[in-house]
Amino acid sequence: MNDKPDIKTVQFKAGKRTYFLDVKQTDNEKKYLKITESKTTTDNNYERHSILIFEEDMQKFVVAMREVLKEFDWKQEQTKG
Repeated sequence: MNDKPDIKTVQFKAGKRTYFLDVKQTDNEKKYLKITESKTTTDNNYERHSILIFEEDMQKFVVAMREVLKEFDWKQEQTKG
């Protein structure tokens, strides 16, 4: 996969971790979601872990994510725009 510019990127920090949600596009113009966790290690380097969800799997991913999110008890924060 080529490093084309991201279509959309959202990032947020949570303690020592930073999460990136990147919508990207393959060379044959298929979109995919790249979810990355980045955290600082004890020697001040960065450790990154990523997963890719391809466009043809997105509906199944969203259905599964909605299902597991039901197990969490939280109050949704409102974002300021």
